[in-house]
Amino acid sequence: MGVFSSSSKWDAVKDMPDLRGKVIIVTGGNTGIGYASVKQFVRGGAKVYLGARSEAKANDAIARLHDELGQELRGSVEYLHVDLSDPKLAKEAAEGFLAREGRLDVLLNNAAMTVVDYKRTLYDIQDIMVVNHLSPFVFTMTLLPLMKQTVDLPNADVRIVNVASQAIGYLKDTVRFRNREDFNDEHVGSFSAMTRYGRSKLANILFIKALQRRLDAEGSKVIAISLHPGTVQTDGNVRVAQSMQNAVARNVFTFMFKHLVTPVDKGAYTQVFASVAPEVRQHAELYKGAYLAPPAVISKPTKPGESPELAEELWNTTEGLLAEIGLTL
Repeated sequence: MGVFSSSSKWDAVKDMPDLRGKVIIVTGGNTGIGYASVKQFVRGGAKVYLGARSEAKANDAIARLHDELGQELRGSVEYLHVDLSDPKLAKEAAEGFLAREGRLDVLLNNAAMTVVDYKRTLYDIQDIMVVNHLSPFVFTMTLLPLMKQTVDLPNADVRIVNVASQAIGYLKDTVRFRNREDFNDEHVGSFSAMTRYGRSKLANILFIKALQRRLDAEGSKVIAISLHPGTVQTDGNVRVAQSMQNAVARNVFTFMFKHLVTPVDKGAYTQVFASVAPEVRQHAELYKGAYLAPPAVISKPTKPGESPELAEELWNTTEGLLAEIGLTL
């Protein structure tokens, strides 16, 4: 995964732009790097919708933000019920937001299912592909018309950011998204759960690339970016390590994720940069459809992540599967 541009000099605290008047959604904003991102955005003055399934956990996170930031909290935070376990619920969540707001400047698709046992949902599609790809696709596409309208409002800088993962490296270059069977691939082997997770994160990258091509064709100023945040000290990464079947690898990675990796606040750096750093808009042609690696470096993902043909294949199959359950976007 090659690197060809760096923005590591940007300081999320010192260089945070004035975000007053801007509206931002962060899914999975109650914990981990999602919470750390919300924290930075409200410091900048944004109105942030903290997307989460549990209202109680979201309210706990909001209270914690007030305690930690005190007078530094220049913006505001509101709870947005977002359940990605079902694409229909994701659409309802987006429609609920549309009923409340007249603009959306940044959508940070941060929430994700990490590493779990293989299971299919009521739609006969494995759950990790539903939670990490199909539902965020529906959520994003339902919100997209408002984001396109926001471009024309004062002080607008509209972006869609997908948080992917370096777990895409577990996939073979032959990975496909032709049909339901490809979405349901169990990837049997020593790292099967990690590979399934990587497939869902590859979908996040390809979705952004296909979406940016469509936005560019319309002449839209919306910027779509995907990224991997790095190896961050989160509960999700600890669960990833503990899921490994090889005992030695499990113990080594569990220790590493608990003690030797990037703290959460620093781990949010790349996605905060992608969401609000002025440099992205100043060099829009460079960042449109880009994939970032820490620290906010424009990079090349794996070979499948660079394939426009695979991105279109994913898009078409996604629309087909959603149509089968009655969702046309």
